[in-house]
Amino acid sequence: MNWKKDQRKMQHFDNESAIENSVELNNSSKEFSTNSFHSNKVSGFSKLTKNEKIDFITDQFMEGSLKDKETLKSFWHSDKKTQQVIDEFSENTLSNFTLPFGVCPNVLINDEIHCVPMVIEESSVVAAAAKASKFWMTRGGFKAEVISQNKVGQVHLIFKGANELIRNAFEESKDLLIGHISPLMKNMEERGGGLLNLELRDLRDKEDDYYQLWAEFNTCDAMGANFINSILESLGKKFELILSGLEGVGPEDTQVIMAILSNYTPDCIVKAWVECPLEDLVEKNLGMSAQEFADKFSRSVRIATVDVNRATTHNKGIMNGIDSVILATGNDFRAVEAAAHTYAARDGQYRSLSRCSIKEGIFRFELELPLSIGTVGGLTALHPLAKLSLKILGNPSAEKLMQTCAVIGLAQNFAALKSLVTTGIQRGHMKMHLMNILNHLEASPSERAKVRENFDKEVITFKGVRDFLGDIRQYQ
Repeated sequence: MNWKKDQRKMQHFDNESAIENSVELNNSSKEFSTNSFHSNKVSGFSKLTKNEKIDFITDQFMEGSLKDKETLKSFWHSDKKTQQVIDEFSENTLSNFTLPFGVCPNVLINDEIHCVPMVIEESSVVAAAAKASKFWMTRGGFKAEVISQNKVGQVHLIFKGANELIRNAFEESKDLLIGHISPLMKNMEERGGGLLNLELRDLRDKEDDYYQLWAEFNTCDAMGANFINSILESLGKKFELILSGLEGVGPEDTQVIMAILSNYTPDCIVKAWVECPLEDLVEKNLGMSAQEFADKFSRSVRIATVDVNRATTHNKGIMNGIDSVILATGNDFRAVEAAAHTYAARDGQYRSLSRCSIKEGIFRFELELPLSIGTVGGLTALHPLAKLSLKILGNPSAEKLMQTCAVIGLAQNFAALKSLVTTGIQRGHMKMHLMNILNHLEASPSERAKVRENFDKEVITFKGVRDFLGDIRQYQ
């Protein structure tokens, strides 16, 4: 890329003056500049090619490092068409950020065995889910069901006229509003979905002159965000037009503030559970009786129900499992996280998403949460590995994927709590983390073997491994 420096003339601002140096891209089709006093501020950056973006970033922020440029480019996909698809997922892309793509085998869900794709960088998550899945496979496996799949959205609007006017206008125009959005719903209705309910909600007790058009949807196997938002925006414009035409009501008396789906989906709920007789919980090296284990385990869940500090970490562990499947299948883990945590606080206090009970000698552990996800549209149809993940899962419906996600979340939670109430979390976690430590310390193959042998039954810490390697290297 060709750059030229241009010394600009002195400019006066009030009684102060400054000299601005700019760097301009020597390209007649693009305008791109920086200010030398604030060299990190740029204009026209999005119009640059990917190579030009990389050149600028490395020149301005990384001292023009050739190695850094090569590193960014080394993660490009070898297939140009695939890379173009990935580039267009976002804005100002430079490269691809790689995360491990793994699988959890032996996941028995409703008497069917699955191998579940998981994308996550935390070392112990896949191992923990796999261990829990193996444990429950011989104890009846996981059960799961979708309770409901309804999703919601709102048109948020202001109406300064009389309540009776807007109420009557809505009732009289409801069929007209539904007819107005009918063309937008045709394809979804053909798949068995569409608008389920439309109502006007008076929320003036929360905000002056505030109303909502509250809409409920079934989006079948699609997550449905774009569909819902399109419907809501169309409804908002039509209803605003109707209201502004009422006698005695002017355009200044009504205003649509926004029209948007809600990521809180308390009526799009999935449930997963495991259960077995208490005596089946006995396992070699458990270190306690089945009754003692069950009591400690159930108490740990109750603690996460009453203590917000524990609940936060408890639910984070659940989402470790769920998010990894969400990512692998190209769904929106941020929306799923937001809904789950809101649901955990639905009664006014943030609580555990899972529950545990021991009744008549039966141990039962279950999880219930909202999951608004899809298996068609969006990245699920575009990202090569997302498509592959769904293929591994047997190209499931959204309902089956909801069940799978919930099961992996429950498996992860079970494994974490089992470790916490027995050996402690660090023993297993740090054993899995050992590879990261060895990579950080650039251990050779022979050094890795010696470290694994030495720390097989020892507590693993970064300092301990570093000191052990130091002793080895001292005598090499």
